[in-house]
Amino acid sequence: MQKTALVCGAGGFIGGHLVKRLKREGFWVRGVDLKFNEYAETEADDFVIGDLRDQLIVRDVVDRRFDEVYQLAADMGGVGYIFTGENDADIMHNSATINLNVLDACHKRNIKRVFYSSSACMYPEHNQLDPDNPNCAEDSAYPANPDSEYGWEKLFSERLYLAYNRNYGMQNRVARYHNIFGPEGTWQGGKEKAPAAMCRKVAMAPEGGKIEVWGDGLQTRSFLYVDECVEGTIRLLRSDFEGPVNIGSEEMITINGLAKMVIDISNKTMEIENIPGPLGVRGRNSDNRLIKQKLGWSPSQSLREGMEQTFAWIQGEIQRQHNHRSDAAE
Repeated sequence: MQKTALVCGAGGFIGGHLVKRLKREGFWVRGVDLKFNEYAETEADDFVIGDLRDQLIVRDVVDRRFDEVYQLAADMGGVGYIFTGENDADIMHNSATINLNVLDACHKRNIKRVFYSSSACMYPEHNQLDPDNPNCAEDSAYPANPDSEYGWEKLFSERLYLAYNRNYGMQNRVARYHNIFGPEGTWQGGKEKAPAAMCRKVAMAPEGGKIEVWGDGLQTRSFLYVDECVEGTIRLLRSDFEGPVNIGSEEMITINGLAKMVIDISNKTMEIENIPGPLGVRGRNSDNRLIKQKLGWSPSQSLREGMEQTFAWIQGEIQRQHNHRSDAAE
């Protein structure tokens, strides 16, 4: 019998890559999202355009037992979306509603195992004030003090999935993603994350120009290439460990350092101008001790390698847009 998978959020960046991976493994895949992926044709066998905040749509989508369910759908974006405070109500309401609906529908279809993508944003802000020594060990989550309402919703939903394990005998799996990046992700419009924003700024800036970086640029992060995220996600869902566990890179870099890396990849000479802007926490880095212990695996690809691939893709997208505008003007 061919195995079946449901990917919620399949029109998104990670979801699109996950669908491709499952198809390579021979799965029949249903994807669902508010929209198709804007950068690549979906490889899902069945793709439903639907709003997972609507219980009726969720019941239609979860119309059978699936061997594997991946719940990645959420209202989210980069720091320019999450940390302004203007989107807090939408973020909390939309994402919580999606998780409540999807989990309830899966339980009622006797689907035992759902993967849930939480976020490093649920870690306490007070453990991430030192950019050189952030603490993102899984057991540091409590006492809870996330840096954003986005993080609070993620923490609530983690507890929701694990409560269904305890009360209903489900085997849900929870991972905390740390800044996933790569080709076919949002790179403009305000919801993009730092790696894509840097690539866009550098690619569009002239030789000898300058790019703007929010804050003093000394805030630290780690960034994980999307293929490694998908690998960790699938390994966790199929394992005996429920989580929560970090899926991220331990290669920490300052935001100015990231900008310099992209400038170097571009072979341009360019200056960095640090300006005021939304920042998030001062320091964040994945702690991979638990995933190594429980899964015998942790990500290994270098940041530079992933950024080279991402920069090349974004540069190509910018060129495509330019060509399209030129053709339309003729």
